[in-house]
Amino acid sequence: MTYIERRGRVWGLIAGQAAARGGWASAADVCAAVVPAVEVTGAWLSAGLDAQAGHLLQVTDEVARQLADLQLTLGEGPLLDASGSSGPVLASDLADGEWEVRWPVFGPAASQAGAAAVFAFPLVVGAIRAGVLGLYRDRPGPLSDFQLGDALVFADTATLLLLDGHDRPADLGTYRAEIDQATGMLTEQLDVSITDAFVRLRAYAYANDIQLADVARDIVARRLRLFPDPDLPLGEKT
Repeated sequence: MTYIERRGRVWGLIAGQAAARGGWASAADVCAAVVPAVEVTGAWLSAGLDAQAGHLLQVTDEVARQLADLQLTLGEGPLLDASGSSGPVLASDLADGEWEVRWPVFGPAASQAGAAAVFAFPLVVGAIRAGVLGLYRDRPGPLSDFQLGDALVFADTATLLLLDGHDRPADLGTYRAEIDQATGMLTEQLDVSITDAFVRLRAYAYANDIQLADVARDIVARRLRLFPDPDLPLGEKT
């Protein structure tokens, strides 16, 4: 199958998803179409014009959402590696020693969440990094050559749809908005840089086993205050 033929077939699958929901084809339809086409258990799509790709646009199930949250909270995982390197990351067995060394915290957490294999594909056009398409399976095993070829075309298509002026989902920044707001508040409260504020935010979430967005929500609502003194506890609820 040529690339043109494969691209036409993939576009057809995405258009079918869009038609089923009665709307224009969008990057969100990529997640719905890629799961059965590539024979994975679930998918997520993160957008962002930086190496963090932290704006979660779409998930197909709760496990996919947890995987995206874990990577943002822990600061490691295939999403960040793929976004930073601009190349796909294919972890066909999270129990394999290579991935345990590479992601010592994310790997066990992802397995506990229900993933046995994860695959991440950067959404890249030239120097523009639009985000990452992530896939997972609840059993170990590599993508076949045919499945990998399809996944790459799905990623290419998601990139074009994200960069298309007609595909600007209303919730593009919703997932990250409170995190960004909380980080900004911490720069003032703790008198630190944006980078250090985000590190403190992530540290509190990790230490207390809470999703990053939930911690941010409490800070924005002033239900939680973090301490500037590292010798004190990380923070306390008010």
